[in-house]
Amino acid sequence: MSTETKLNRRSWLSFASSGVGSLALADLLSRESRLHAAEVLPEASDPAPHHASRAKRVIHICMFGGLSQVDSFDYKPELSKLHGKSLASEEKPDVFFGKVGLLRKSDWNFKQRGQSGLWISDLFPHLGEVADELTVVNSMYAETSNHTPATFQENTGFRLNGFPTFGAWMSYGMGSETDELPSYLVIPDTRGLPAGGSINWSNGFLPARHQGVIMRSKGKPVDDLFPPKSISADLDIETRRLLNGLNRRHFSTRNTDDELAARIGSYGLAAKMQMAVPEVTNLNQETTATQRLYGLGNSETEDFGRSCLLARRLLEKGVRFVQLYSGGAFGSPRINWDGHENMRQNHGREAGRADKPLAGLIQDLRQRGMLDDTLVICTSEFGRTPFTQSASDQLGIGRDHNQNGFSIWMAGAKMPGGRTYGSTDEIGWQATEKRTSWPDLHANLLHLLGIDHERLSYYHNGIQRRLTNVHGSVLPELIG
Repeated sequence: MSTETKLNRRSWLSFASSGVGSLALADLLSRESRLHAAEVLPEASDPAPHHASRAKRVIHICMFGGLSQVDSFDYKPELSKLHGKSLASEEKPDVFFGKVGLLRKSDWNFKQRGQSGLWISDLFPHLGEVADELTVVNSMYAETSNHTPATFQENTGFRLNGFPTFGAWMSYGMGSETDELPSYLVIPDTRGLPAGGSINWSNGFLPARHQGVIMRSKGKPVDDLFPPKSISADLDIETRRLLNGLNRRHFSTRNTDDELAARIGSYGLAAKMQMAVPEVTNLNQETTATQRLYGLGNSETEDFGRSCLLARRLLEKGVRFVQLYSGGAFGSPRINWDGHENMRQNHGREAGRADKPLAGLIQDLRQRGMLDDTLVICTSEFGRTPFTQSASDQLGIGRDHNQNGFSIWMAGAKMPGGRTYGSTDEIGWQATEKRTSWPDLHANLLHLLGIDHERLSYYHNGIQRRLTNVHGSVLPELIG
């Protein structure tokens, strides 16, 4: 080899900055910046596990808009007998729109499903096929029937914004199993964001790195992850190096600036995400059978099916908490579960999008041996009334909001399936037996993750804050 073709110091450095060496450099910078941030702003002072855990990761499905319990999981034969009649009580119920119509039976027939005989309506025939995996809580109640504060309470335990979400608390308490992706990812409905938008996956007063990060199942997965094509690889690397140096210098004089620490860490994480995101979002790597299991290739189920399949792939990459939204923003027509005008049309459309993908997700997790250490939960901010939303002398076809009694379901985490917990009254209006609040549910979800809800806390504005505030009880009968 001639001296002209040998690598000298200058050419070697040039290769290192633009070739494979640049990837290693980005990795080292990432590790250094994130470790430095962690030294200044440590994780939970009392980290999990506090006891033996049954799950190490979570998929949380939010059916935004208000799923009707009496049309899905809360079988009320008495409601069919009373169809078209007025409420027996002389007390006028306090409902969101103030219109109390006549009692209305379910628009879907109920059947006992699986070996357990769990009652599930024809609204969810595919979920009925995995009934023996489900634990249905029929005794949930909330503190408000207004969508936005109710969704806040569903996610944070509080009706006001500014508090950390369940996913943020989990990230804070358990840390991450991957350094290539955020520990908390949110997959929104392709049709729009829920009321309140990003507040629903906020870190609140926890360190900023625990905020949820949006990853879309359709189109561009993550905003601004890659530089414009007009910027060369060399310029991008040099820009990152300069920015990292400036941020670290700035941070040295402001070492309690949480947002700056998170920003420094985010640049290193973004470098790794540039490699990880294209791979994890490439659903074509899955077999045709797996894609069909989730409903891909079907125009009705394609969107939500991609979200569910992406969620499973993210768990395999070490992501701790993945939140899926079924239901988008408000508008006309409604593109969520808010069935005020026409229950059959509204819920039929939304369940048609979500039922098969959700059943496919549970089946796939079970087949891959992942369900026993994965907690799958499906919630709605509240339920719907057993009577119609119309004048009292009319039988309408829509239902109003109902915070007094509604249903959620869970699967995985070695819980015995095919069972219900708690109940509402004979018409499905109010939770009566084993009433379960959001703090109760959150306490039990944390328990399954090996976390004592009274020990996972964060000091903020003079208060030792926790997800469950001063409430919540672990219910052994619920989690099995």
